[in-house]
Amino acid sequence: MKELDRIRRNEEKLAELYPPFATRIRRVIEALEAAGIRPRIQEAYRPPLEQLRAFQSGRSQVKFGFHNVTGAQGEKEALAVDLLDDDAPLSPATTYLLRLAAEAREQGLRTGLPWGLSARQRLSVERAVAERNFAAPIRPGWDPTHVEPLGITAAEAKSGKRPAWRD
Repeated sequence: MKELDRIRRNEEKLAELYPPFATRIRRVIEALEAAGIRPRIQEAYRPPLEQLRAFQSGRSQVKFGFHNVTGAQGEKEALAVDLLDDDAPLSPATTYLLRLAAEAREQGLRTGLPWGLSARQRLSVERAVAERNFAAPIRPGWDPTHVEPLGITAAEAKSGKRPAWRD
């Protein structure tokens, strides 16, 4: 994707997020860009029908998730993004996935990098992220570019609860 298109897309997708979450995602993007990476928000808000289709096709394990969150008036307030490396969107390097997880953690967020892994594999991922060892030989989980908040469930977000962040 051309650079101006990537930047424009990120701004459009950031507008689909719960504002304090958007602030954190913007910080993750800026940290990745400072490392010479071109992150692109592939998806932010996802309509419920699209989520159901993703579930039915096996691309998602939930019928309602953080991508589907809306505000009291139905406004888009997604609490998840899929943040791809624009230079390798279909096959992100392990170094990118580990750096994304580390930058997300700095913002009180988590990625799907350890999802679906064995306890031993999750431990390897956690160690690499904590040590910021982006060259660690890890196996990625099933949704490594997905970013969401810690400390809240999708069901809680659906009922109106939001993360309690202090800036």
